[in-house]
Amino acid sequence: MARAAIFDIDGTLIDSVDLHARAWQEAFAHFGIHASFAEVRSQIGKGGDQLIPHFLTEEQNRKLGKQLDEYRSALYKREYLSRARAFPKVRELFLALRDRGLKLALASSAKKDEIEHYKKLARIEDLVEAETSADDAERSKPHPDIFEAALQRLGRPDPTQVVVVGDSPYDAEAAAKLELRTIGFLCGGFPEDQLRAAGCAQIFRDPADLLAHLDSSLLARQNGGAR
Repeated sequence: MARAAIFDIDGTLIDSVDLHARAWQEAFAHFGIHASFAEVRSQIGKGGDQLIPHFLTEEQNRKLGKQLDEYRSALYKREYLSRARAFPKVRELFLALRDRGLKLALASSAKKDEIEHYKKLARIEDLVEAETSADDAERSKPHPDIFEAALQRLGRPDPTQVVVVGDSPYDAEAAAKLELRTIGFLCGGFPEDQLRAAGCAQIFRDPADLLAHLDSSLLARQNGGAR
């Protein structure tokens, strides 16, 4: 029986993965580092602390890492954030889950101001009980820190009664380290086989698909019971 759901945001609730990938690719190019769009995109879902070392040597990271991350963050907010859109039926999904008695949390590597923007886009400001951002975790996914912080803010529920919903293998890997089950979405662009290999127990196309099949999902819960 699920009592709480923790949602990733980028690629899960908000169509922003390509936007993040382009911002990272542009930022790398600004510092003279070549990175293909496909390779950068494959790393989206990690925070900068885990993504940057994939493309930079240790020496480059020491010299440029912080500056590059700050440049990318400013670039994304200036050029790309306004292009992000919520996937269909996010609010309706959250309403259905809340009506079933589930507590809802957000756990993202995004900055707090970005999360506020995304909540407005998805129209879920009034439906979220807890949220964690990049500021609440020492390490981003696939480390479990962000989900651990979300559990803390949900009042430390039993892990067997919590389901993570995300779009990347890094969500599933992070959740598994806390013994949390994961529902994977395909709308972030990661192949189904990668999501299953990372540990996703169920796969849905997007929020609308999960809403349409809620009664057969890990989040099924009606009138205090599971179905």
